[in-house]
Amino acid sequence: SDASTLSFSVPFGTRYAYLAILTSISTTYKLNYVKKGIQKNMKQAKNDNNSTYSMTHKKIIITEKPSVAQDFAKILGVSGKHDGFIENDKWIITWCVGHLVSMLYPESYDEKYKKWNIADLPFIPESYKYGVISSVAKQYKAVRTILHRDDVDTVYWAGDAGKEGQVIEENIRRYGGVRKGIKELRVWIDSQTEEEIKRGIREAKPMAAYDNLANSGIMRAVEDYLMGINLSRVLTCKYGMIINNAISDSKYRPISVGRVMTCILGMVVRREREIRDFK
Repeated sequence: SDASTLSFSVPFGTRYAYLAILTSISTTYKLNYVKKGIQKNMKQAKNDNNSTYSMTHKKIIITEKPSVAQDFAKILGVSGKHDGFIENDKWIITWCVGHLVSMLYPESYDEKYKKWNIADLPFIPESYKYGVISSVAKQYKAVRTILHRDDVDTVYWAGDAGKEGQVIEENIRRYGGVRKGIKELRVWIDSQTEEEIKRGIREAKPMAAYDNLANSGIMRAVEDYLMGINLSRVLTCKYGMIINNAISDSKYRPISVGRVMTCILGMVVRREREIRDFK
């Protein structure tokens, strides 16, 4: 199969009052992680392996940030630097740069969505498309290649301990896959001290133990996506010209709406009004 689909139901309760414009949200989402050419990628990974080390059973550590990867490498004594990873005869340490894979914009579903039009809203696809972020495509390729190497038997996912860190990892493994037979473990640590890193590796749990956390994080991302895409477009179509004329800016700016961004902006505006109205 060229695609892997994860489906699950979520009780919406009040159906998100703040998304009133999304009148037909289904209680079942199908998150479609397109995995085109995985067999081809696995074959390519073998050919692309530039390691100078012999074929032994190695272990991968994948961190969320390059700086954390350096901490792991120092503590584990790994110093062989390559393009996008560090390797010795026992360990391969690589990293993300935040998100490497993300949800695609509406125009990837249909060209008509390049133009913002109220008549095309709400945008609620039955399944969601994911793709590699172009600015970090090189690092994604390095990570994907390592995850399909024949000389690896274990991967330690060592992203930040939290929902967002879990989502970053899940998007990579569900989109690009992991070679069959590799054992996947999750490192959960609170700091980058030597003692904590060694404990995290020693006590790492199966990746499946974090499925609920991953799925809840993915659903939060879907919510953020639907809110941002639909509300930004509807408000820009209705009020964009009025607001741009009011701020007298030569460059047209759309109205951006986000779950976190809009709330923070509201707090700032409220506080500014309190300051101005203070007697």
